[in-house]
Order: sequence, then C-alpha cells, then structure tokens
Amino acid sequence: MTLGTLNFVDLAPAGVVTLTDVALLLNPLDDVAVARTNLQMGTVVELADMSRVTIGRLIPTGHKFSIRAIPEQAPLRRYGQIIGFATADIAAGDHVHSHNLKVHDFERMYDFGVDVTPVDMVAESQRRTFMGYKRPSGKVGTRNYLAVLSTVNCSAHTSKAIAHHFGPEQLAAFPNVDGVIPLTHGWGCAMRTGGENYTLLQRALAGMANHANIVGYIVVGLGCETNNIEELVDNYQLEQYGARPPRMTVQDMGGIRKTIDAGVRAINELLPIANASVRTAQPISELSLALQCGGSDGWSGITANPVLGRVSDEIVRNGGTVVLTETPEIYGAEHLLTRRAASPDVGQKLVALIRWWEAYTARMNVEIDNNPSHGNKIGGLTTIFEKSLGAVAKGGSTPLIDVIGYAEPLTKRGLIFMDGPGYDPVGATGQVASGCNMLAFTTGRGSVFGFKPTPCVKLATNSTTYNRMVEDMDVNCGAVLEGVSIDAIAAQTLDLIIAVASGKASKSEELGVGEDEFQPWNLGGTV
Repeated sequence: MTLGTLNFVDLAPAGVVTLTDVALLLNPLDDVAVARTNLQMGTVVELADMSRVTIGRLIPTGHKFSIRAIPEQAPLRRYGQIIGFATADIAAGDHVHSHNLKVHDFERMYDFGVDVTPVDMVAESQRRTFMGYKRPSGKVGTRNYLAVLSTVNCSAHTSKAIAHHFGPEQLAAFPNVDGVIPLTHGWGCAMRTGGENYTLLQRALAGMANHANIVGYIVVGLGCETNNIEELVDNYQLEQYGARPPRMTVQDMGGIRKTIDAGVRAINELLPIANASVRTAQPISELSLALQCGGSDGWSGITANPVLGRVSDEIVRNGGTVVLTETPEIYGAEHLLTRRAASPDVGQKLVALIRWWEAYTARMNVEIDNNPSHGNKIGGLTTIFEKSLGAVAKGGSTPLIDVIGYAEPLTKRGLIFMDGPGYDPVGATGQVASGCNMLAFTTGRGSVFGFKPTPCVKLATNSTTYNRMVEDMDVNCGAVLEGVSIDAIAAQTLDLIIAVASGKASKSEELGVGEDEFQPWNLGGTV
C-alpha cells in the first residue's frame, strides 16, 4: 500500500515479534512506541515485561501505536512528555494518530533554571578553527558576497536584474567573490510607518546589510514606498567603508533600465574591494549556527534533531553561538527550555512569547496545532506538542542564554532563542539577519532549502529520504536507526559544518539554491 509518497512494501512478518526488533520505546513513561518498520494488522508485539499487544491495523514506519489501553480524554506521552489527549478509548496495539489524538491546553511547570548545568568549555588554545573572512567590525564571515537590497517589492525586478548581470564571466576576474545576490521580498509598502511590519522589515534588511557574509551592498527602491531608503539608512545608521551605502530609486534614476545601469556601475566599483578579502584561520567560537527543521517526520526527534543538538552543544563548548527559533514549534515543549534558562528574566521572556502567540493565533482565528503540515502527519507526527518536543532537541542541553526578537542582532554567545513563525524561509531570514553565518536544517520528508548568503547543511532523518534525495542531503542521520551512534554522526556533521564554513559547497549551494528564500516576517497571519 502507499501513504503519501512512501511505498510500504517492507512489512514486518506476522506472528510474534519483540518490541525492540520492530519499534522504539523512547522513555519508560511513554504510552506509545514508534514503529521501525511497517507493522501489519495482527502482528503480536511482546513487550519488555513479557505482556503482549496485537496490532489492530497497519502501522507505517515512523508512526505510533499504543502499548497500553488509554481511556478517552487521558493524556498520552512520548519522550516522557504529553503529546496530546485521547479523543476516544484507545486499545493496546491501536494506531495513534490524528483520528484519536488531539491537543488542548494543560498546565506546564515553568521552573526557571532548575536544569542549568555549567558548560565544560574548551580552552581557547584548543578550539578548532575554520577558514573565514575576518571583517573590520570583528565579525567573521563564511562567505564573501555582494548584495543588492530591495526596499520594496516594486524594485524587486530591478534588483534582480542588477545582481543577475554578474554571472561567471563577469566574476571570473574576482575569484574571492562568491557572487552577487538580490535580497528581494514582497513587502515595503501598504504598511504604517513605524508600525510592527515596518520595523520587522527594516530590521531584517539592516541585519543583512551588516551581515558578516556580505562584504558590500547597494540599496535599490522605487522612490515612493513607505519603507524608503533614507529612513532605512538613517534608522539603522547603515554605512560601508566609512560612507553611506550606494542607493538609488527607479523613479529618481529615470526608469528601470537606467537604474540597472547605475546599479551595475556601483557593483563594479565594489568588486575589487570585495575580492581583496581572503580567508584566514578563525576559531569556531566565531560560528553562529542557525538551527532549522522542515518537512519533519516521526524520526526527526529521534535521529537528526538530537544529532544537531550534540553539534550545538559542541559549538557552545567552543565559545560559539547557536540560534533556535520558530516559537509555534516549541509550543508544548517550552517548559523544557525555561528549565534551562540562565536567569528568571530569560525564562520569563520565553513565556511572554508563548502568551503572545496564543493571543496572536486567537486573533487570526487559527490554532497553533494547525502547524503540523500534511507531510508532517504522513511522516508520523500528530500534534504540535509532539512536533515541538522533537524540535527543541536541536538546541542541545546547554543553558538558554538569551531570548531575542525577530532579526534582532546577536549580542551574547551560547544557546539563543529568537522569536519567529514556523515557516522555514521566514524563520531562517530572521536568524540570518540576526547574524548567523551558518545554517543547519533537519528534514524527514525531504526539504530542499538553501539560503544565500549563509550556507545551509541539510540533515536527513532517515536513510530512505537520504538515498532518494542524495543530491540534496548532506548528512544521513538515518544511520542512527541502523546502529551508528548519535555521537558519531554528530562528529561527522560538525566536521562537515566546519568544512562548509571554510568554503566547501553544501549540497544546496551546488544546486544554486538560496536566492528566493529571503522572506522577512509580516504579521498578517503567518504562523
């Protein structure tokens, strides 16, 4: 049979099988086990206590079945945490999914700081290094791009035309320049000056202008937009090489063609300066890693996210920074982060974000539990609580040092949480605008995400997806299900991140992905 895009032809044999052979029980408190293979109806699963449950219908790989009877309205646990409440009586061996499991609010204990443990920091003299671009500001880049920033959708075509002028032939004489990228978007007007959307857009654009992976830029507008160039430059005191950045509007220049010509001339003047940048050895304390997941499945919280969590811990141990985001995708698991808050103030900031999102989604007449997508559910995830509990694993185990607003600059090192929606391009835009110079992205269903100017390394949660999309996936975390340790895959992943930070192309970069993913957050209803 088929379910979505997965072909379930590998059924576990009927008869009596032991739980450890066909499923994973992640915590002794759990009410459900996760099928490692496709379990056919009638299969008898023997549990550790020698009791037996009979599978009542096909359980696809990555999906859950109950190991005990659960009465209607009772909570169900996975990872030792509540993932939802039964909407009907559930028998032992039943498939547990959207038809019999839903969320409703329940009290979570925000015990600030009770799980904080000191980080075993690596001595500065022993920290690993990567080959990066040290900027005059002190920031370190992993790429060396020039950028064309568009203030409004009306100047997007012009901005793209300027950037696309500089193909391989035009850049052949500038080998140290990774490219010229347009940073365009669908906003910039029909918004209140000084309002929330105006501020979020300007903050994101300013963050890109000041990004360590962007060595120079020009700003292009239409001329009559709310998000006008001069206010952007003045509000964020933008400058490069000691002067205000080159800026132009289509209206003042006399049309699209004349603006393109002027933009090309301005980039040509920046190319020799950009090409003078060279890579030098830098400690990995200068890495700021954005943590993302998309196209998640039932294995995300078991393989790829814990692998990335180990990588995050190692970067923090070396003095670096990791940034977790997507506030709707920690909902129901936020108490695990408040327990690691470095101070009550940090914990309170996170709780305040949760309360804001509850009010926001109510105002927009949507539910946070709408977040698991069609593909997430086909992959075995049922509720936002379950998805969140797997997603927070990307943040590892170190203390939560700070909670910041969307696209706000990073000012501290360690594990940071940034507010943002659960839509990958919008969340990643905020992380990169905040200063992240690397991005790691876990996926079970098979996301093809990339983000210029910050290279993206993709971690597949299962071997099926990795092998099917090997040209797009950088790391196969499915090997964890085949006996390879999480620590071993984490070490491999950190090696790759350091290599990519030093100039090795990630899979998404080889395919040229990443030009269209700059999408600043607009509060109209993005969840």
